[in-house]
Amino acid sequence: MNMQVIFLGTSGSIPTPSRNLPSILLRREGEQIMFDCGEGTQRQMIIGKIGFRKITKILITHMHGDHVLGLPGLLQTMALLDRSEKLCIYGPSGIRGFMEDMIRSLQFNITFPIEVYEVKNEGTICREESYEIKAIWADHVVPCLAYAFIEKSRPGKFYPEKAKALGIPKGPLWGKLQRGEAVRLSDGRIINPEEVTGPPRPGRKIVYTGDTRPFSGLIELAMKADLLIHDSTLDDALAEKAGEDGHSTPSQAAETARKAMVKKLVLTHISARYSDPSILLEQACRIFKNTIVAEDFLSLNVTFPDE
Repeated sequence: MNMQVIFLGTSGSIPTPSRNLPSILLRREGEQIMFDCGEGTQRQMIIGKIGFRKITKILITHMHGDHVLGLPGLLQTMALLDRSEKLCIYGPSGIRGFMEDMIRSLQFNITFPIEVYEVKNEGTICREESYEIKAIWADHVVPCLAYAFIEKSRPGKFYPEKAKALGIPKGPLWGKLQRGEAVRLSDGRIINPEEVTGPPRPGRKIVYTGDTRPFSGLIELAMKADLLIHDSTLDDALAEKAGEDGHSTPSQAAETARKAMVKKLVLTHISARYSDPSILLEQACRIFKNTIVAEDFLSLNVTFPDE
């Protein structure tokens, strides 16, 4: 099952000729989940040849303009394309009022249902059949959320030789056991999946901080994540300013990644002062080697932990 993370915007606060404002797309099983929606996101989607109909959820971290001002244009474009599929939008207090005022003020016809959820408490905010989304409060200058996309565990590896030894005929019954379902044989025996499979295998986990200073809760949220996407607005020499503005430095992001034992760290929300972000990468890699700096249209394939 393929999973892609596509970076549509990687700048912080101000766009640059090479970086749009924050937006990240997670693509999985025909579904697209967006994290933040900075101004110009719809154009980035067009350039990246990403369709508008498959976005099911938009997760807004906080109510700063560089993270939400892409919503009006994106939703209007969806309506002009006669989208009919439901869209769910999550965010902190204020997101519902923003959406209501925007739709009323701009007076465009929404052709699809929109459900807006204001996150009040930390924890699971969305449960689907094969994944859940968790949110915790980050440490920014305004209420800001960090999100984790967490796939549910998959059934363990199937062992055909064990199935044959138990007299289970090859075919649909094997498929059911591989999906974690018990089966009844023609002689009345019940075979449970754990008799022919290994232990459950973990799914994939993607964590996105939004804008934040370092905070201990993120280590727990990101523990053993496949991908941690972390604010890295300013370099280490500007750590004091980063803290004042509610942001992180590369070393701070890398320290969180190290403590959380994540597989890969991606630095984003890059200040416009860095036309060359190599200093950010260098500082982070001193602490956590498997680090990259996101660029607009970077696409990462996220494989299962056992692949």
